[in-house]
Amino acid sequence: MKLSNIKEILPTLDNVEFQLENGTFVPEHFHVTEVGVITKHFIDCGGAIRNEKVVNFQLWNANDFEHRLKPTKLLNIIKLSEEKLGIEDAEIEVEYQSETIGKYDLDFNGNHFVLKNKQTACLASDACGIPAEKQKVNLAELKDNACCTPNSGCC
Repeated sequence: MKLSNIKEILPTLDNVEFQLENGTFVPEHFHVTEVGVITKHFIDCGGAIRNEKVVNFQLWNANDFEHRLKPTKLLNIIKLSEEKLGIEDAEIEVEYQSETIGKYDLDFNGNHFVLKNKQTACLASDACGIPAEKQKVNLAELKDNACCTPNSGCC
């Protein structure tokens, strides 16, 4: 989800709620302690130099049990960060504390925001020697007269 998307969604909400993919909700007394830009300049395993930029939200679960972040307050935080930091429209990455600091993609399911699990991946799969996944064949579905010949894909 891009920053422009969350800015369109927030005015339609009464409350700001975040849910993990496993169904657990971030406690309703969370705080947004940071909004910023994270830039990552790196080289992948294939030797390509890459640049990534994300808008970062950090959620913090304080013991401030009466606190509730309203959509207008989050919009004001976003607006201030855009003005002061020059934040541009980019994908949002959310940091949230579980066993360690987790990084999540952000989605919206029509009612609340969903923290989507991020996965690592090889960005240069064509250059790092990982073989392509072989097509799986169910031997029980092969015809009785099927013949296994070299390069037929059956074995």
